[in-house]
Amino acid sequence: MNAAVGTVIAVLLSLVSAAGYALAAVAQSRLAAASPVRDGGGALRALLTHGQWWSAVGLNAAGALAHVAALHYGPLTLVQPLGALTLVAALPLGAYRARRRVTRTEWRGALWTLGGLVGLVAVTGPAAPGEALSLRESLVVAAATALLIGTLASGRPHGHESRAGGRGRNGLGHATASGIASGVASALTQTLTAALARELPGGAPAWWQTALLALLISGFATGGLLLSQAAYRGGLAAPLAVVNLSNPAAAAVIGVALLGETFRAGAWGWLVAAAASLVAARGVVLLTKDGPTAEPTPTGPTAEAAPTGPITQSVPAVSAPALTTPAATGPALTTPATTGPGAIDQVLGRPTAPGLAPSQAEPLPAPVAG
Repeated sequence: MNAAVGTVIAVLLSLVSAAGYALAAVAQSRLAAASPVRDGGGALRALLTHGQWWSAVGLNAAGALAHVAALHYGPLTLVQPLGALTLVAALPLGAYRARRRVTRTEWRGALWTLGGLVGLVAVTGPAAPGEALSLRESLVVAAATALLIGTLASGRPHGHESRAGGRGRNGLGHATASGIASGVASALTQTLTAALARELPGGAPAWWQTALLALLISGFATGGLLLSQAAYRGGLAAPLAVVNLSNPAAAAVIGVALLGETFRAGAWGWLVAAAASLVAARGVVLLTKDGPTAEPTPTGPTAEAAPTGPITQSVPAVSAPALTTPAATGPALTTPATTGPGAIDQVLGRPTAPGLAPSQAEPLPAPVAG
């Protein structure tokens, strides 16, 4: 096949892959916004019975297949940067589904993140193509990754923080964990491919070793998908940007630490990678600014308006001031005072004899001479 034709096919397949991933992200974010916030088995069962979830799974699978096909026709240096277009495609799609416009801050954040991601991918590449992890290295990577994912996904905001900023920050933690899980799944997939080709370091693998690698890949791939679903509770743009950044970052760490890979252009490559990381971080910060905000103060019928004028009492007027000061040696006198001949008898609590005037019911005691 002509090289130019292969490049065109790779570009088209990369665009299809980016569109599939973007549509899947939009579907997941809408599902997260419409579903109640639940954790554990209840949330998983709710996802498995929702048709929109399976649509997102199918779109993610289609995007992955198109990405693999694009790598067959074009080089990694071309296909990987085009995969970053997922974020650019997801923003207008998500805004269209939400019936709003993409804000200027969102576009700026997307462009900053895209520039940083392209810079990272441009300077990373295998030093020895086709090299893969050994089985022992795969198990060590899987264990360390599981521990890291558990740490990132364990933070759960409480109280009112879960409704606003805390919820968004926790979403970025889930997004980071999702990207790392997907990146490790990609590295293990490369190892499984080498194992099936009988090129696994350390000799030909046994059947149970191949099955173990397949099980680890399935676990990390599924975990990455579920973690991204949890991340989209805090919005779409910022979690999607973090997922797209942490995925190649995790793969780059594995390549540099275990496979002998390095950044292109030597020391300059490291500087470019550091600068690209800062650029991408700037983009994520901008996207986070347009993320979820605190819930507005209630303004409906249940809201209590603060008094703005003088406070008035609804106590009916009486002819004399009420006695509300507690007595020194008895119960508080809260009965309004009255006027007339029986006022003293009512205050002192003396019974009034029938047929007698109140003031004649019982004579007052005579004063005792001092």
